[in-house]
Amino acid sequence: MYKFLLILLIIVIIIIVLYMVAIKNEGTTSHQLEQSVSNPSKRVVMIIIDSLMNEALQAKINEGKAPAFKYLINNGRYYPHMVTSYPTMSVVIDSTLLTGTYADQHKVPALVWYDTKEQKFVSYGSAAKEIMKLGGKRVLHESVFNLNQKHLSQDVKTIHEEVTGESASINTLVYRGNHTKPLNIPKLLNVFGLFDKNETVQAPTYFSYGLLSLLDPSNKNFQLWQAFGFNDQFATQELRYLIQHNRLPAFSLVYLSDNDKEVHKNGSNEAKGIEAADRQLQSILNMYDSWEEAIQENVWIVMGDSGQTDISSKKEEALIDLRELLQDFKIHEINKPVQKDDQIVLGLNERMTFIYLLDEQVTIENITKRLINDKRIDHLAWKAGEFIHVVSGNHEGLLSFKPSGSYTDQYEQTWTIEGNTSILDLSVSQDNQISYDDYPDGLARLYSSFHSHSGTYIVANAKPGYEFIGEGSPRHVGGASHGSLHKQDTFFPMIVVGTDEQLKHERMVDLKEWILRILGENNE
Repeated sequence: MYKFLLILLIIVIIIIVLYMVAIKNEGTTSHQLEQSVSNPSKRVVMIIIDSLMNEALQAKINEGKAPAFKYLINNGRYYPHMVTSYPTMSVVIDSTLLTGTYADQHKVPALVWYDTKEQKFVSYGSAAKEIMKLGGKRVLHESVFNLNQKHLSQDVKTIHEEVTGESASINTLVYRGNHTKPLNIPKLLNVFGLFDKNETVQAPTYFSYGLLSLLDPSNKNFQLWQAFGFNDQFATQELRYLIQHNRLPAFSLVYLSDNDKEVHKNGSNEAKGIEAADRQLQSILNMYDSWEEAIQENVWIVMGDSGQTDISSKKEEALIDLRELLQDFKIHEINKPVQKDDQIVLGLNERMTFIYLLDEQVTIENITKRLINDKRIDHLAWKAGEFIHVVSGNHEGLLSFKPSGSYTDQYEQTWTIEGNTSILDLSVSQDNQISYDDYPDGLARLYSSFHSHSGTYIVANAKPGYEFIGEGSPRHVGGASHGSLHKQDTFFPMIVVGTDEQLKHERMVDLKEWILRILGENNE
């Protein structure tokens, strides 16, 4: 009860002082616009609408309730089945988009994972209960600082770091750039030790990040009930401000998150968020004298980031509680440091999970035998030497694979494959050509997960209709969820207007190279 009262008190005080934050932000905001005005020959505006999916979008267009989407599709190209990265969680997806690499290179493994080198449970914030268990300061520092400055590999560069001209990041979780940007820290957060004074981050030329960094001094859409600025209205106003002041840079990445909440709550067919997102798109296009002018002046990329899968409304069936299935083992409690007698750490990412083995006496076989017969679990995979091994309760035997070999997939990647290809629903032709069905680009995406960070671990995917739960993790009974390798979690739509540059492949991992070509910075 004491903790609850303390949290309540902090919230009440924050509500009072948030109105004062705008005054503090104004000086810093104007400073952000004190850049040399650039006039790039091409301006790319990329707008990500979280959990936008093809079927729900088409339904709203057919109902006449998404005129902006319809206009952009009619005047551009539409890709209904783009392939995202893996796990299908926002921080991994954003890292792939900005670096043009999968997790084996950008090194951001998931939303929730275990750092074996530092022996630390890492969460960038998956659910309120989890955040309370871990502590707000810890989660804030992981997401605001460590994600971009430490965990995202220095061996890869983001679009913001490679673009010759200016760029903008508005409400994206991954944003690393070449400029040192101060954060606008309300004094109250310093008092309670949530941030240190004079915090800075490495970010793009124009950096907007909720109440912590604003562009428009008149933007007031950052109150507590508005997720401190992480909402569509705030993000849209920030982009409109750049357009209004003729400061739209070469590349702008804008993240609209509200649709994701609706889909998680109500299921994959929920489309109220699409109507709302369309209104935001209309307000952006209306900044120009006409929508025709808007698409003539800029390249517009409007897209989702991943799909979502409906979760059963039957609670006991829908939720796969690994604490029960693995109750004979000592599982790490997330509100404590890892203990000497802990045998397992669970890195739960909704419909996908890492199962880390800390005790040498606990083998991969011990765990897979316990889980393989659960009809809700789709796959279990692990690394052994150069190979990734995969098993499924639906199929006999084992599938083993590694990069390089005599098999070639549709993305021009070569593989060595042994065993039962049905486990990952692979079709193999007589001339060793691989095609994917239920698990798009499944070999590369799964492989990348086992080379994203160190440790001995099993990767588990849930079948459609189910999700993994644990201590403090989110639950979406009767709603929708994502995270897994399955195509329902994987596919997202993308609209492109204003460029004839062709995609090499219809994958998130190929977008960076394509964007740089549009900007004239990659002539390969």
